[in-house]
Amino acid sequence: MRHGTVTEPARILVVGGGYVGMYTALRLQRQLRAELRAGAAEIVVVTPEPYMTYQPFLPEAAAGSISPRHVVVPLRRVLDRCRIVIGEVRSVDHAKRTATLATLATAEEGTGAVDLTYDELVLAPGSVSRTLPVPGLLDHGIGFKTVEEAIGLRNHVIEQMDIASSTRDPAIRDAALTFVFVGGGYAGVEALAELEDMARYTARYYHNLKPEDLRWVLVEASDRILPEVGAEMGRYAIRELRGRNIDVRLETRLESCEDRVAVLSDGTRLPTRTVVWTAGVKPAPVLAATDLPLNERGRLRCTSRLAVEGVDHAWAAGDAAAVPDVTAEEPGRECAPNAQHAVRQAKVLAENITASLRGQPLKEYEHAYAGSVASLGLHKGVAHVYGRKLKGYPAWLMHRAYHLSRVPTFNRKARVLAEWTLSGLFKREIVSLGSLEHPRAEFELAAAPPPDHGDKPSS
Repeated sequence: MRHGTVTEPARILVVGGGYVGMYTALRLQRQLRAELRAGAAEIVVVTPEPYMTYQPFLPEAAAGSISPRHVVVPLRRVLDRCRIVIGEVRSVDHAKRTATLATLATAEEGTGAVDLTYDELVLAPGSVSRTLPVPGLLDHGIGFKTVEEAIGLRNHVIEQMDIASSTRDPAIRDAALTFVFVGGGYAGVEALAELEDMARYTARYYHNLKPEDLRWVLVEASDRILPEVGAEMGRYAIRELRGRNIDVRLETRLESCEDRVAVLSDGTRLPTRTVVWTAGVKPAPVLAATDLPLNERGRLRCTSRLAVEGVDHAWAAGDAAAVPDVTAEEPGRECAPNAQHAVRQAKVLAENITASLRGQPLKEYEHAYAGSVASLGLHKGVAHVYGRKLKGYPAWLMHRAYHLSRVPTFNRKARVLAEWTLSGLFKREIVSLGSLEHPRAEFELAAAPPPDHGDKPSS
């Protein structure tokens, strides 16, 4: 126990409320029910947001197929026996079993940060977008990792269509209707495909816009897209996208996007008001602010039991952890940082922490890769699962069925299924709620003092 006492409960600190963090805490509060009830254990979850986002459904949320509120899970409701702290862990001194965190309260109090001691540490902060020093990217780039970014991107696309429909300037119109996505992985391909589907449908409600007026460009630095589904399915995905007049540029990089012009490495210049950056992720910055061992890619070195290598009482899984793949034939191979491994690692992680607290033997994490599925828009997809290759409607159906099975809580599953059913009976929503990004703008305009135009001449 902390400080060498036997009176304080064993505190398990979970850093991160994403898929791994939430599911680890959920299983811990079930397995340690007796200890929690007796006050012998405490689970503290520190997370920047009070909800978990199911990221595989962000493209559908952006396209309006699913309500954004059904893509998130409220942590306080699900983790009702845990203590939820909304904030960010800035650093970890594991030698002293101390984490330094900033919360909403510390910001209000002006204290900056507070220290929190723990007995067991679970690091599951996830990942952040991996950006490159591309000129103009900071000013004009749009990310796609959060539900807020998904909603914002949907609003932005419809807003660009409004601009194009209203302007008489052909240069402004062309830039508004050009959408550039950088990165040919899951996030980039699925986001582009879903939004192109949505925008093509929306165009029918504009008197002076046609679907072919919109230009969609996918920029990928390697020679393939969707590497997880295999080369053959990746080539099929390219044919499917190009068949929808989507410009797929392989072995091409974004060199600059200054002054609202996307300059590609092949010399192409694309005036555009939309650059979506989905070119990979990197470990969360907090990992570098710990005294725990990291590999060359900045992920925590872990054992097959999901314990941090070389130290006691520290655990990790998901994007933050470099976990050896014991099912791989070649030595040294690590588990891919994807949702398929994350959900299974969370289960073993919780079981091993419980076993460690109770002095029981730990188990190894072992999972043979099952395959991958990807959506290419409504009723279109690719899949490579257990050696079988599917495309078109069967792959899209498998994509939905698989991810529905992984949505946390029965309540969320039922809501998502109901929305899918209703969306097949009614027309798509084409509303842009751009004011959500600046909710006080209208009030501030109304409350501002009138401009001073000097003394008015008397009549």
